[in-house]
Amino acid sequence: MSDTLDFAAISPTAYAEVLGRAHTMDLGIRELWPRMPRLAGLAYTVNCPAGDNLMLHTAIYRATPGSVIVVQAGDIDYAMAGGNVCAIAQKRGIAGFVIDGVIRDIAEVRQAQFPVFARGLMPVPGKKAQLGQLNQPIVCGGVRVSPGDMVVADEEGIVVIPSAQQAAVWQRAKQRSDRDASQSLADWEANHRAKIEQALQTLGFVEEG
Repeated sequence: MSDTLDFAAISPTAYAEVLGRAHTMDLGIRELWPRMPRLAGLAYTVNCPAGDNLMLHTAIYRATPGSVIVVQAGDIDYAMAGGNVCAIAQKRGIAGFVIDGVIRDIAEVRQAQFPVFARGLMPVPGKKAQLGQLNQPIVCGGVRVSPGDMVVADEEGIVVIPSAQQAAVWQRAKQRSDRDASQSLADWEANHRAKIEQALQTLGFVEEG
């Protein structure tokens, strides 16, 4: 069902209203170049030991085109990927990276316009000396991510939609998005003020002065 739905057409803010905080990554993982287009795709998960990027470099040859490679890195002291790895991933049809860690060669990545969300930059490369895990549940940005979950990311943030809920969440987010788009600012203001006044009354707010 998720193959027929355009998840990238809806902002992470709409999905977050449906899913709540538990499915929204922490704000430390951000887009690494400006005006990055919205990223959406099924998660291919990678778990890397601290300081080692072997499994991410393996994943770019195993993930299917359209996948978002989501990485649980062990630290922020060593880069998980650089310009060439990102270029190969892009050439092979990978939609982008979401990394709970850091990368390097940002000028090359930005020039290629390859979407990467991460905690920042570090020029020191990781090693390739330890095995980790591919396509197993991980934690990225404080959120549990399983293979096949839908990841939607842009400048607003990153949401993870569990595979079993994708169609239902998309429908609810679409309804919210369409409703907001159809309202004028005056209509929104009227509805908003009514909700605020109702909340104040329910909580027993007393105007002073």
